Amino acid sequence: MQPCFVLVQPQMGENIGASARAMWNFGLDRLRLVSPRDGWPNASATAVASGAGRLLDEALVVDTTAQAIANTTFVFATTARHRALTKIVYSPERAMLESRKRLSAGEDIAILFGPERSGLDNACIARANAVISVPVNSESPSLNLSQCVLLIAYEWYRHGIIGVDRLETMPKSEWATHQEVESLAAHYEQQLTTAGFFFPPEKSNRMKQNLRNLWSRIPLTRAETQMLHGVLRQMARERNKDSQA
Repeated sequence: MQPCFVLVQPQMGENIGASARAMWNFGLDRLRLVSPRDGWPNASATAVASGAGRLLDEALVVDTTAQAIANTTFVFATTARHRALTKIVYSPERAMLESRKRLSAGEDIAILFGPERSGLDNACIARANAVISVPVNSESPSLNLSQCVLLIAYEWYRHGIIGVDRLETMPKSEWATHQEVESLAAHYEQQLTTAGFFFPPEKSNRMKQNLRNLWSRIPLTRAETQMLHGVLRQMARERNKDSQA
């Protein structure tokens, strides 16, 4: 099993092709594209991909980041800039060690890479469970998209040679997918909106983003998400009883 690499709104076909080639250099072939700027398929990407054309042919192309990570259980976001979101920050080396450990335990991992001009925005990073930050020259912190993909892919391959020295098991349990966590987050957001929690209105979007960021940092099993849905439904039933009394 291996992580999937998700290119979010990539702008240049050449960078997509170079990213695919970099992935295949190190044995990775799970590529997902979120709303490529110039449409898909892209002749420029094919021209640059060289022997990695299969990755482009088999790439999953979706409209949103949420769709790209829906069936995954843990997501890393690559970013060079400090963000006003509380996240665990990994080096590429530690992130790939963590990925191998989680994949060995049956999880599905995604790694997000942002568009060339601006990188990942806060809405994408809020959906991630952790951040990968590359230690680079502070006077030139921005990496080309395919360079970043190459660096992460290399660390993945290198640690496959070294091997994994730890395996975690989850008897009779499975990690919740991002789609399941997203459904839970939406349920809580809807109920909190009904309760008037998001006040004042001009701060509501920021409050909702912070809440989404909170959910992404909590490792949840499927059973736990079902329990939390049940907690919220029961609280809503009791509130309705009180209002009708």
